[in-house]
Amino acid sequence: TGLMNRSVMPSHEGMIFVYPDKAIHCMWMKNTLIPLSVAFLDDDGVVINVEEMLPQTEDNHCAKAPARFALEMNAGWFRSKNIGSGAVIKGIEKLPKAE
Repeated sequence: TGLMNRSVMPSHEGMIFVYPDKAIHCMWMKNTLIPLSVAFLDDDGVVINVEEMLPQTEDNHCAKAPARFALEMNAGWFRSKNIGSGAVIKGIEKLPKAE
């Protein structure tokens, strides 16, 4: 269920999705009550693109190239940290493998 049905999320917390296959993954916001930003990452944690997502919508927000990870944070978090395409998110190698 991911971040569905939550009314708040602490400012420096989020959720990472670890996909078994590198592909053009997409996210949506059905039953998600808070605005989120999602960064799609490649195998090495390099940000492919960041998308802003509005609550309770079913619009698809997709990676612009094959991605292995998607990191959801509160809306505007990546922008506030000056994180965009080409930035590297460290620690990806410590994540568990997808099942």
